[in-house]
Amino acid sequence: MKKLSLRLRLIVYFMVISCVVWLGAGVFSWLETKEKVDEFFDTYQMALARQMAGADWSGLSAGAQKITDKMLKHVHNAEEEDEAIGFAIFDRNGQMVFHDNENGKGFGFLPAEGSFIRQIVDGDDAWRIVWLRSADGKFYIAVGQEEEYRAEVVWDMAEEFMLPWALGLLVLLIMIIGILTREFRPLRGLAENLQKRGSGDLSPLDDKNIPSEILPLVKAMNMQLSRIEGMIAGERRFVADAAHELRTPLTALQVQLELAEMSGDDEKMRAEALTKLQKGIERSARLVEQLLVLSKVDTSLGVYDEAKGLIDWKQILADLKADYASLAEEKEIEIKANVSGFGPVEQGSPLLWGLVLRNLLDNALKYSPQGANIKIEITDGALQVFNSGVSVEEGALAHLSERFFRPAGQKVSGSGLGLSIVRRVAESSACKVCFENADGGFRVRVFKEE
Repeated sequence: MKKLSLRLRLIVYFMVISCVVWLGAGVFSWLETKEKVDEFFDTYQMALARQMAGADWSGLSAGAQKITDKMLKHVHNAEEEDEAIGFAIFDRNGQMVFHDNENGKGFGFLPAEGSFIRQIVDGDDAWRIVWLRSADGKFYIAVGQEEEYRAEVVWDMAEEFMLPWALGLLVLLIMIIGILTREFRPLRGLAENLQKRGSGDLSPLDDKNIPSEILPLVKAMNMQLSRIEGMIAGERRFVADAAHELRTPLTALQVQLELAEMSGDDEKMRAEALTKLQKGIERSARLVEQLLVLSKVDTSLGVYDEAKGLIDWKQILADLKADYASLAEEKEIEIKANVSGFGPVEQGSPLLWGLVLRNLLDNALKYSPQGANIKIEITDGALQVFNSGVSVEEGALAHLSERFFRPAGQKVSGSGLGLSIVRRVAESSACKVCFENADGGFRVRVFKEE
């Protein structure tokens, strides 16, 4: 059943339920009709028995039965529906003194005064018979009716009642099939549209004429298609940017390798070429590492968002200070940290926000001069990192978080991706990133948008 389409299943369900209801109504109608028919005929039998009980049967002549039978032969249609009723008159000794010449003559003497009994007549016919004593107490009157006749009446009445309803049910089922077919047509069109689409077609689905119950699903699919389109566009842009940025350092590495091969016996030239080659490899490794991190951030935000938790900024800061202790000591830089709030977000991915703070601290240490100070402050709704003794040109501030952007005149090697990663994670939590020159240094603020 589950393998059938929703339309076919609904049609089957409607047909089964309608037929069950119709059959139930038929059984109930048959029972009610039978009860009413039995009540009607029982009343009729009792009335006839009372009339016959009040008659004087004492003066009945011996030839009365033959005379009456002969008279009935000349009555038109007298024998039709003869199974409808029958009667017989018995004396106190059980001798039949009179009957209706058809059915009553088969009645046996089983007097049950004032009650109905079931009696088999002529070997196989079941009759319902009521017994009464005559007014003078000398005779017993038996008035009966064949049960099969009653059953035929009940079936005829039930059939006349249920047949129109059966035709109406058939018309109703045909209308239901037509309506379901029409209402499911937009869904069939939607499925055909999806089947005909090419692998690169991520345009929104047409939600016109879609039933309101299915509309949320279509809108959710359109949102998902939009996300997929954005993700694919981002991946294409990322691949293009990565290919462009890797081309230059790889070319430089190739040049230094060729210089090392051409140096011959010139040890100084070879050493200089190998030194530059080593630095180039380090820069390339750093670039590839940042590219991989950015790629993971772009593709994993949804995964990490599903496992949000409280962010322990103090623990993150303690781990980072331990990681960068040697570099800070080498450059005689003091790192001061103050945590007085829950930061830009209270609930989030500790992994991604730890990555944000790592990149900001890494940039601050890398670009700060010898003996500078670095201050990290985390308050309610904001995170800021300040490093002294350095500034950025005003025109370059707006471009710092762009991929691969590095201000002109930089002497420190870098990939230009660290702040891009910071902005990407911040935007995923509806936060903003602000860069500014202030108090003789450079400050980065990450804060929640109001």
